[in-house]
Amino acid sequence: MAAAAHITYCSAVVVIPPQRLWQPIQAIRSRHDRHLRRWMPHITLLYPFYPRSEFPFWAERLGELCLTQAPIGIRLEALQYFHHGRGRYTLWLAPQPAQALIDLQHRLQRIATDCDEQSRFAGGFIPHLSLGQVREKAGLARLLESLGRSWQPVDFKIDELCMIWRKEPPEDVFQVAHRLRLGG
Repeated sequence: MAAAAHITYCSAVVVIPPQRLWQPIQAIRSRHDRHLRRWMPHITLLYPFYPRSEFPFWAERLGELCLTQAPIGIRLEALQYFHHGRGRYTLWLAPQPAQALIDLQHRLQRIATDCDEQSRFAGGFIPHLSLGQVREKAGLARLLESLGRSWQPVDFKIDELCMIWRKEPPEDVFQVAHRLRLGG
């Protein structure tokens, strides 16, 4: 089967933190993230991605790469934000070490070449776990100060990547279709 030249916003390849660590992340997202219902906590690696009908092909191709990748220990500690202009911001947690995820994303993208949107931003691919959207710089400053006092770092080992998909609204909650183990 040859790679398709079409991609969709209904699928992605992501890192999902262990569910035992979701509570503090979801507590923030429940107040600030308009995408809470659709997305689980995650770090996006490839999005948009290929249609679900092509997942078996891509699971095999990406799975081979994943077998050569050792698990990655990361820490979600630092709060960061993207500025989208006109007083709009996205608040996120910065996984450290970032370079390990940047390298992994680049390796994945070399296989899934059509899925380069995450790398096309001015700063290239920036690994992040989104917490929510904020309007106005003053609101962002207050939220950063508040969360900076209360956020406790979260450590976990990335030992798998997830290929996720969703249907069209109203049944548009992402689901895991394939889990790709790192390092065998």
